[in-house]
Amino acid sequence: MASYERTFCLQVPSSTENLALIREFVSTIGEQAGFSESETMKLALAVDEACTNVIEHAYQNEETHEVTVRVTVDQNEIAFEVVDRGRGFDPTQEPVLPVEELIRRRRSGGLGLRLIRTIMDDVQYRIVPGQMNELRMVKKRHPGGVKTEPGEPR
Repeated sequence: MASYERTFCLQVPSSTENLALIREFVSTIGEQAGFSESETMKLALAVDEACTNVIEHAYQNEETHEVTVRVTVDQNEIAFEVVDRGRGFDPTQEPVLPVEELIRRRRSGGLGLRLIRTIMDDVQYRIVPGQMNELRMVKKRHPGGVKTEPGEPR
């Protein structure tokens, strides 16, 4: 099989009004890359959650900033990078609490990252203080092609 790599980029103002555009961007690329409808919806959900976190936490809902979503597709995987220049947050410093504990403490925070880690095969976060934050999320293609849900066409 010949090797290939394609990269796409979307940069939008940091407003929750742009989340639908981001989901459409991710869904279109996921479909073009051959992921099932179900898998594409999950990819869009994970990227949406990451961008929502940037808008709400890194930029504190200030719409004067930008969120960048880069997508790289090759024969082995699809990788999403969400880049911002807001307040940094290192999720590796946060304990991963069981959902039951979050409910007991009446905390909603932390569920988005748990969702992202459940959907994606690899999640990495890089902070360059004062310059940028980058969340990289990778979904691998499964041997024999893209993994599909039972009963779904490829």
